[in-house]
Amino acid sequence: MHRRLPRALLVLFAGLTFAGSALGEQVQVAVAANFSAPLPTLAKGFENATGHHLVAAYGATGQLYAQIRNSAPFEVFLAADDITPAKLESEGLGVAGSRFTYAIGTLALWSPMEGYVDDQGAVLKTNQFRHLAIANPKTAPYGLAATQVLAKLGLTQAMAPKLVEGQNIAQTIQFVASGNAELGFVALAQVYKEGQITSGSAWQVPAELHEPIRQDALLLAKGKDNPAAKALLDYLRSEEAAAVIRTYGYQL
Repeated sequence: MHRRLPRALLVLFAGLTFAGSALGEQVQVAVAANFSAPLPTLAKGFENATGHHLVAAYGATGQLYAQIRNSAPFEVFLAADDITPAKLESEGLGVAGSRFTYAIGTLALWSPMEGYVDDQGAVLKTNQFRHLAIANPKTAPYGLAATQVLAKLGLTQAMAPKLVEGQNIAQTIQFVASGNAELGFVALAQVYKEGQITSGSAWQVPAELHEPIRQDALLLAKGKDNPAAKALLDYLRSEEAAAVIRTYGYQL
């Protein structure tokens, strides 16, 4: 004999079922350290727009590449270059045809001291400082761009004894902010918001002094069946996301 549930319990059960079905999926994202400033805002917008949840891990692009090669559970890769995602795609670790440029980065020479860095970067040629911080050029595209700038300016040899290398661009700016280096090459997005430098002084390095920092996104093989992973890539192409990305000084 079947017994009918009380109406109140039926209503509660229906409500719980609806709530459960409304919950989105989770996507694991490997994110280049330079993109740590805009990502929280983007993650919130993504969750509001889709109901999905983003979990990010930050690091140098080269380090993240190594982790992906070693079976890290990432489903989407937001790199600081276009070479590494293309390599993963060719190696079968990324979904063919999913790669696109989500931002073009800007390099900046920055110091937390007001007026220390002029708007032409002439402070580099004065040689009146002990340490210059850059990210590891072997693993961090912004570090590679920094070495290209020094080469274009004819300062490679003069700066060599002064260089302090961070493992990634996040550690690099920490070196400068803590005073371990008077100035350093960082991502503009780390010190810029809504049209102005947020603290200290900076030189926005002209794009012609280094190769373009094209930052590509890639759907990784582990995320090919996750609707949240595909939804994130779609969201990054949206005008809403583009407006946030531009706010931090990136080009599109």
